[in-house]
Amino acid sequence: MATPKELYYEKRGKILVKNLQSRHFDAYYCADKEEALKKALELIPEGASISWGGVMSCDQIGLTDAVRKGNYRAIDRSQAKTPEEREQVMRDALLVDVYLTGANGLSLDGQMVNIDGNGNRVAAIVYGPRQVIVVAGMNKVEDTLDAAINRARTVAAPMNKQRFQNQTPCGVTGVCADCKSEGCICNQIVITRHCRPAGRIKFIIVGEDLGF
Repeated sequence: MATPKELYYEKRGKILVKNLQSRHFDAYYCADKEEALKKALELIPEGASISWGGVMSCDQIGLTDAVRKGNYRAIDRSQAKTPEEREQVMRDALLVDVYLTGANGLSLDGQMVNIDGNGNRVAAIVYGPRQVIVVAGMNKVEDTLDAAINRARTVAAPMNKQRFQNQTPCGVTGVCADCKSEGCICNQIVITRHCRPAGRIKFIIVGEDLGF
């Protein structure tokens, strides 16, 4: 029997999927990680070139591992041997067939918020890759766009910053200080409110908590 949380996520997820589709995104609701992985692999053609930025949600459902092991051409910055090679991989990722990403915040009316340090991830979402697949847990969903932006700034970014050694106020305290630090990871904030061409961006909404 489904838990209250699972039922809550499913009901809100169906509203979100409908609203995403009204904005010309492709969108699917998957109850768990296993279903989400199956759906993602259905959407990716064999032999496709695929890349990603920092994407914990895709790691958590097993998608990045499946891509590395499957019949795809993975452009993986984690395999770079030098900073220069890593930079080139990040540039090459802007022209892949499929780009994988998560979301830092989603509003229930179907808008996505992403916050970025270098900008490579949000750049790929906006333009370049032929297809973008967004894997997002229901923990990312807020009632309003303002709340989704606030989540990206005050929850996702400070939590994500704990992974990095160069310190910022939020890295030390866990609280956003609206800083201008050299290591700031809030340099670009992008709201994606509509999909053109229709269907380029595909959402897999997962009825679990994923990512930051």
